[in-house]
Amino acid sequence: METTFSLYNELQKIREWEQDQKDLWFWEKLGRLPFKVLDQLTPSIVHKKLGQLLDELGSYIQTGGQYLVNEEKILEKLHVTTVQQAAHLPLATMDRVCDELIDARVTFAQIQGATTGVGGILTLAIDIPALLGLALKTLQEIAIVYGYNPKEKKERIFIVKCLQFTSADIVGKKAILDELTSFSNEHRQVFSQIQGWREVMMTFRDQYGWKKLFQFVPIVGIIFGAVFNRAFIKDIAETGKILYRKRRILERLSQLETGV
Repeated sequence: METTFSLYNELQKIREWEQDQKDLWFWEKLGRLPFKVLDQLTPSIVHKKLGQLLDELGSYIQTGGQYLVNEEKILEKLHVTTVQQAAHLPLATMDRVCDELIDARVTFAQIQGATTGVGGILTLAIDIPALLGLALKTLQEIAIVYGYNPKEKKERIFIVKCLQFTSADIVGKKAILDELTSFSNEHRQVFSQIQGWREVMMTFRDQYGWKKLFQFVPIVGIIFGAVFNRAFIKDIAETGKILYRKRRILERLSQLETGV
C-alpha cells in the first residue's frame, strides 16, 4: 500500500489541478455570453428536453433510476467481487482501470455525438438526454473504481456535485471544492445544500447550449456533435477521477495518521 509520503505527493498533484481550474473562468464566462443571445432562437423542443432532465436528475438523486450501472462489470476489471474490496486496492490499480474506462466512454461519446449530429435538430433532442445519461453513468463507474457505492444516496449527491463543478464558474468551483473536501466527514452540510442541483442543468444550458446549436445543421452537425460530446465527457470524467481520487487519498491519510 501507499506510504504517507506518496499519498501527500499525489494529493499535491490534485491541488495543482484544482488551482489550474481558476485559469478557466474567463473562457467560461465568454462561452456563456452567446447563448444568452441565442436562447430566444433555441427551439422549444430543446427547452422541453432540458426541463425533463431537471425532473430526471431529481429522481436520480432519490433512487438512481435508469442511470444506475451494473457494478459487476466494473468489479471484474478490478478483479474483486465487492465495492468494499475495491476500496482497498492500490491507487495505481484504481487509476489504471479508471483511465481505461474514461478512454472507452470518451470514444463512445464521440461516436454518439457524430451519430446524433446527422439529423440536426431532430436528433439533437435525442442527444441531450443521452449525453447526461452517459455523464452520470461514467461518474458512477469512476465511483466504483475508487471504492464508493453509487447505489448510496450520498454518492449520487457527490456525483451531481461533480457535474455541477464541471459546468460552474470560478466562484462556484471554489464553493463546491470546499463542500466536497469535507464530504466524507460532514456530508450533512452538502445534503442541506443539494437544493441547488437544478443549477447543474441551468449551467449546462448556459455553458454548452450555444455550442449544441451548431448541431442544428444536418451533416455539419456530425463534426460539432463529435467534438462537443467528446470534450464534455472528457471534462466530466477528469473531474470525477480527480475528486474521487482525492477522497480516497484523504481517507487513507487519515487512516495512516490515526493508525486505524
